[in-house]
Amino acid sequence: MNWLKKSASDTQLTHGDRLWLYIIATIVMLLLVIPTLIVMPMSFSDSQYLEFPPSNWSMRWYYEYFESSKWMRATVTSIQVGTLTMLLATPMGVMAAYALFVSGHRASKLLFAFLITPMIVPVILIAIGVFYSYGRVGLNNTIFGLVLAHAVLAAPLVMIVITSALRNYDLNQERVARSLGATRIKAFFVITLPQIKFSVVTSALLAFLTSFDEVIISIFVSGGSNATLTKHMFAALRDFIDPTIAAISTIMILVSTTLLLATQYISSREK
Repeated sequence: MNWLKKSASDTQLTHGDRLWLYIIATIVMLLLVIPTLIVMPMSFSDSQYLEFPPSNWSMRWYYEYFESSKWMRATVTSIQVGTLTMLLATPMGVMAAYALFVSGHRASKLLFAFLITPMIVPVILIAIGVFYSYGRVGLNNTIFGLVLAHAVLAAPLVMIVITSALRNYDLNQERVARSLGATRIKAFFVITLPQIKFSVVTSALLAFLTSFDEVIISIFVSGGSNATLTKHMFAALRDFIDPTIAAISTIMILVSTTLLLATQYISSREK
């Protein structure tokens, strides 16, 4: 137990002083991880129902997923929407973060808080508003409408990541380039962007994940041949218990985990 007496930080706090924090963090981590550890083995069950632990192990539901035209069409839709959302939300978020950062106006902080409200407002309220708005202009059940709605959720994440990167960036470098005759746009692309490129890539991956994992807006806005994977999963759970969902969930967990690890790796490269 000597490690409890060792210093845990520069403030001379020992691990023993932080023991309560370690316990709480462990409990929270277990609550987050245990459902995942239950779902993954269930995906390898041969039973017609969700079963844990599986009595017989099988890849049956993975074959069911990959051989189903309905699930494959929904998967392609989710990837398509996620990619388009990433391509739309990333430039929007980068431009907004850059503009507010360099403006120096007193209202910039208020405007920043306003632009990230989609992260604060309950998503169900956004979904209802989007649904009724789209009903008037005919964007429900369309890829374009779904991309716009997902971009509203993803852009604030991009803004936060890019703003954090800009705070660690010396803006005087860009000012020097402008003093030598470069326009603001050229100075941004030649001087600033290369130095925050890892943050841009990280925010792009987070934008894709935001769209790929989103379900509430997709339930309201997507439908028919343009229904997303998450909407089909929700419908399958509502109408009947399909063990294929466990296999899809496992695949989505692996995809999300891989992309999150990629963002962490990219962030560490920038540091």
